[in-house]
Amino acid sequence: MCKEYYNMADLICRKRDGNHLSKKEIKWIIKEYINGDIPDYQMSAFLMAILFRDMNREETTFFTESMIASGDCIDLSDIPGIKVDKHSTGGVGDKISLVLAPVAAAAGVVVPMMSGRGLGHTGGTLDKLEAIPGFNTDLSVSEFKKILKKIGFAMIGQSDKIVPADQKLYSLRDVTGTVPSIPLICSSIISKKKAEGAEALIMDVKVGNGAFMQDRKRGVALAHKLVELGNELDIKTAALLTNMDEPLGYTVGNWLETREAIRVLKGEGSDDIVGLVASLGSALLMMGEKTKNREEGKEKIMELINSGKGYKKFIQMVDLQGGDTSVVEKPETFPFTGEIITVKSRVSGYIKSVNALKTGLLSVELGAGRKKKEDKVDPGAGIEFLKKRGDKISRNEPVAVLYTKKKAGDFFKQRLFDCISFSDSAVTDRELIYGFIDEK
Repeated sequence: MCKEYYNMADLICRKRDGNHLSKKEIKWIIKEYINGDIPDYQMSAFLMAILFRDMNREETTFFTESMIASGDCIDLSDIPGIKVDKHSTGGVGDKISLVLAPVAAAAGVVVPMMSGRGLGHTGGTLDKLEAIPGFNTDLSVSEFKKILKKIGFAMIGQSDKIVPADQKLYSLRDVTGTVPSIPLICSSIISKKKAEGAEALIMDVKVGNGAFMQDRKRGVALAHKLVELGNELDIKTAALLTNMDEPLGYTVGNWLETREAIRVLKGEGSDDIVGLVASLGSALLMMGEKTKNREEGKEKIMELINSGKGYKKFIQMVDLQGGDTSVVEKPETFPFTGEIITVKSRVSGYIKSVNALKTGLLSVELGAGRKKKEDKVDPGAGIEFLKKRGDKISRNEPVAVLYTKKKAGDFFKQRLFDCISFSDSAVTDRELIYGFIDEK
């Protein structure tokens, strides 16, 4: 039987001109690119054509199925219960997964969570977990399943065998300006969730200056497409549209965010973190058939946080994945050796806003993030805000603390002030959740 062959240049031109490609053509493109027979320059042109010309529902489904078929899929059928995951489209100070996964597991939901690393101004769950000394996110499938069976959740990174097409394509998208494409975002996320064995998915679609999707209208479109595609591939999917104009919680940076997540699990969290965990968690518990509705789910989530049951689950996971539980139990023992710079307010008044994008970029400069994928992060670097939106502040009162091993204190202080807007009068709370989207 002759090997199926297409001319890649012709397929690029067809997509460039707004035509639709067949399942066989899309399957061929992914297969040949993974095999190394389609060069990066042609795939880059194809991705740019998708960015400008979009893909219809059938093409997006074909593209996602082809990506899933590029590697292995994890079989979790021998683990009882509905397997539910949560995914965020990326934000600043977003430590929600660190809280939500153990709390959901404490409610009896099975949570196989495959997370990513930070890139650009947004943080990654893997980097936050690996700030715990010894924590291992690189588990084999058998190790992953063993922990899932024992405590109901595990948090790992994507292996080279799980959707390798996504790993290769994302690296290319990042350097060719094609990350914002809605069908490419959807296929990247849903292919990984399907391959990891998830049967239900709650999406946190972030919009605002600190999100990859800054325009709310496009955020709504992305949320609908994610829900549509997830359900098309038999993953029960819903989405929350949430505000990412300001950082979540009080911290930005890997260990700082992990430490804050631990505080939340002990019942000491900020209103925005707790509110988002409760809203996402309520949907997750309902999908996992542990509660009848979202209101009941919120009550259950709060009970599991306040009782410390979620915290106990987190300790179990850290132990089973090789992490030093003593640092979790006594966060003050974390071995940070850099500079700790207290920044004092130059004015009196109220905190009007904290710009998420500028804050994320500053955290990268401090050492908490990557400018390139191969860059190493400093797990202790970052920003701890002492004041948030709406708080009253006096001149010379501490507003934030910077953690860094770099020697540029005055420069970083000025950058911090560039992130904050002040007001002479009190300001109202910001809207955190814009809406809930499901298949109905």
